[in-house]
Amino acid sequence: MPRWDPCAEDRLREAALELFLEHGYENVTVAQITERAGLTRRTFSRYFTDKRDVLFAGSEQLPAVLARSIRHADDTLSPFEALLTGLVDVAGGLADQAPLAVQRRAVVQASPELQERGRTKFAAATEAVADALRDRGTAASEATLLAQVGVAIFRAAFDRWTDQPDDIGLPARIREAAAELAASLGTVDFAALPPPVTR
Repeated sequence: MPRWDPCAEDRLREAALELFLEHGYENVTVAQITERAGLTRRTFSRYFTDKRDVLFAGSEQLPAVLARSIRHADDTLSPFEALLTGLVDVAGGLADQAPLAVQRRAVVQASPELQERGRTKFAAATEAVADALRDRGTAASEATLLAQVGVAIFRAAFDRWTDQPDDIGLPARIREAAAELAASLGTVDFAALPPPVTR
């Protein structure tokens, strides 16, 4: 076997996902992953810090990438429009992940440890989005609320995309989820809501 294999990272990721789905994430070791891939532990360490990193490698870049896209959105856009523009822009770069997204999601959903890692990842993305909106001049409380809404839209769209990865792309799913939210809000009669309780 050659000392350097240009497909090593993909082989390791594919082997890990196969094993995680077969035996459960918690029951798989790095040694088993490297054996399945036909590679060494040293090669594994070249690409990943641990077995969890196989699933989340690259995700640490998401907050910064989202924030950058929002900051660079057209100045004439409203805060929510800038947020959606950033989400759609970033989603366009994830198209090549569709084949593995379904498997990755299944592994994460079956593991409380990985679910917690996912929540931490999205919390970091929410804070980065809020910072980007504040940098555009959005009030702090509004920026925080919009960031939470934006990340919720992204997550809902991502789930739909992984449910039907060959249907329409992730950017279209983000537009779809945002449009549904906007339509729902448009039907709210705020005057009909009960008044706040004063004590």
